[in-house]
Amino acid sequence: MSYKSGFVSIVGRPNVGKSTLLNKILGEKIAAVSPKPQTTRNRITGVLTDDTAQIVFVDTPGIHKPKNKLGRFMVSEARQSTGEADIVLYMLDATDVKTAAEEEILQSVNAPTVFLVINKTDKVSKPEILPLISAFSGIKNFNEIIPISALTGDGVQRLVTLIASYLPEGPKFFPDDTLTDQPERQICAEFIREKMMRYLSDEIPYGTAVKVEEMSLDEQKSLTKIEAIIYCEKDSHKSIIIGKGGAMLKKVGESARRDIERFTGTKVFLRLWVKVRENWRNSDIQLKNFGYEE
Repeated sequence: MSYKSGFVSIVGRPNVGKSTLLNKILGEKIAAVSPKPQTTRNRITGVLTDDTAQIVFVDTPGIHKPKNKLGRFMVSEARQSTGEADIVLYMLDATDVKTAAEEEILQSVNAPTVFLVINKTDKVSKPEILPLISAFSGIKNFNEIIPISALTGDGVQRLVTLIASYLPEGPKFFPDDTLTDQPERQICAEFIREKMMRYLSDEIPYGTAVKVEEMSLDEQKSLTKIEAIIYCEKDSHKSIIIGKGGAMLKKVGESARRDIERFTGTKVFLRLWVKVRENWRNSDIQLKNFGYEE
C-alpha cells in the first residue's frame, strides 16, 4: 500500500476547541488552551506519523472581526492556512452555533476536501446534534460530517482515520520523531501567555505578549533555565499582572513552569519580568518583534 501525506488545516470561530483537538490528536500539549477566545495567535503545526501516513495538522487563530493590527494578522494566518491545505477541518461548537458567522467563514474556504467537525458533543444530547448536521449540510457540500468531543477524545480516532483515507499519496515531510516544527522558545512563551489568559480578567490578557529572552539547558542537572518578559500596554495592567506582593506573577510562573517541564522533560527554572509597550498591538515594529508577522 502506498504511503500518504498531507496538510490539514483546523479552522473555525474563536474558542471552538481547535487547539484542544490538536493536543488530543498528538497526545501531547503543544498548543495553548484557555476558556477565553483568541488564545491562539499564530499558526501552530503538529505532526502525526505512523506506518501508513504522515498528517501535518495546522491549528489556526479563530476567525473574527479584527479590531487592531494583531487581530488582522491572526485572521490572515487562519485564512492563508485554508488555501494551503489538502483538507480543511471546519470546527463547530455544538453549544454555541452562530449560523450567519459560520456561513460567512465557510464561503471563503475553498480547499479540495472539507470536513465539518462538530465539537463539544459531550455537552449536548444526540438529538441536538441532528439539526446541526441538517442545517450545515445545506450550507456547504462537506465531504464528511463528524461529531466529536476534543476534550474527552470521543470520535477523535475515527476523525484521524477518515483524514488519512482522504490524503493523497506522498512522502513524509518531517522525520518520524517530529511532533512540531515550532521553536521551543515560542511554545514556552505560549504556555506563559496561556496562564495569563486563564488567570487575568477582562481585556488585560489580550494586551499581553511574551518573549523568551534566554533559554538554556544544563544537561548534567537536567535543568532548563528560561528568562522571559511579559509585555503589556499600560502601567495599571503591569501592576495587576504582578499582583499584590508578586502573587499573580508567581501563580502564572508556577503554572507555566509545570507545562514547560512536561514539554521539555526536564526541571525548569523560570524567571519572569513585566514591561510596558503602549499600543503594541498596532505597532508593526512591535508585532514583528513578538513574532506576529506575515
